[in-house]
Amino acid sequence: MKIEGIFLLVLLVTFLITFISLRRLIPFLASKKMGQKILDIGPRWHKGKEGTPTMGGLSFILAILIAFVVFIIITIKDLNQRYLACAINIILYAILNAMIGIIDDFAKIRNARNEGLTPKGKLIFQSIASILFLISLNYTVGIDTSLYIPYFDVYIEIGFFYYILAFLLLCGVVNSVNLTDGLDGLASSIILTIGIFLSIVSLVITREPIIAFFAGSIIGAMLGFLVYNFYPARVFMGDTGSLFLGALVVAISFLLNNILLVLVYGFVFICEATSVILQVVYFKITKGKRLFKMAPLHHHFEKSGLGEVKITIAFAIINMIFCILACLGMGNL
Repeated sequence: MKIEGIFLLVLLVTFLITFISLRRLIPFLASKKMGQKILDIGPRWHKGKEGTPTMGGLSFILAILIAFVVFIIITIKDLNQRYLACAINIILYAILNAMIGIIDDFAKIRNARNEGLTPKGKLIFQSIASILFLISLNYTVGIDTSLYIPYFDVYIEIGFFYYILAFLLLCGVVNSVNLTDGLDGLASSIILTIGIFLSIVSLVITREPIIAFFAGSIIGAMLGFLVYNFYPARVFMGDTGSLFLGALVVAISFLLNNILLVLVYGFVFICEATSVILQVVYFKITKGKRLFKMAPLHHHFEKSGLGEVKITIAFAIINMIFCILACLGMGNL
């Protein structure tokens, strides 16, 4: 099967499964009172969203896993085995993070508050998942500790420090996506732009079927989810979905053999996380003053008077621009 056919088939499968499964999942989650709790410290108008079904990420997780199995069955004889092993590691890493999200979401629902696992507990689980991913990746495909510097087309051998950097990127980006999931359709719209970036990489630059799979599955799943998640949202992805997507976003950089590139194609996620760090540091240094009206960054713009739809569209456009720039920093696979 041609790579264009793989891309379109995967896109269609993930879209239909996500779209159709949500039609049944949303009423089920609502009947079980599995609704989102809203923090009192957040924008006051968000309180109206309280009770919106959460854990909707289960729909696109199911869709991507089914599509992956179908993809393997159809193309197994033609696949590069190294890329296939890397893809399996990526999927398993994403599943591990989704399981952490499920635990967190269930804890929130059980405790009837917007706090599940403690930040320390969540970080411990994420750290274990990231370490397991790096160990498995090194064992199955090998990890080259030469760091590729995008746009400069040079490699720098950094040895053991590569693993430290990789670990920080894994945990950092996963949490960045989680932080961004605070407005209707925001995280899913930005993930959609990353899917478009991967489609350009696979169909134009590399002609690699496995990258085409990830491109098609992300685009299809996010389009199916956005039908219900765009403002006004009828379902939230929950930590179940955001941690799964965050793991995909950062782990795919290993498939591209270009781990720093996630800082470009995931630019908005990095900005969101940075805004939280700056807010905390500035608050402590100035003993109570705030750099932003509220962090993460999307809440700052909300409190400045911009509506959710405008913020979501603006952030997605900005990330799409950086995704195009990321294409220029691909280097050699």
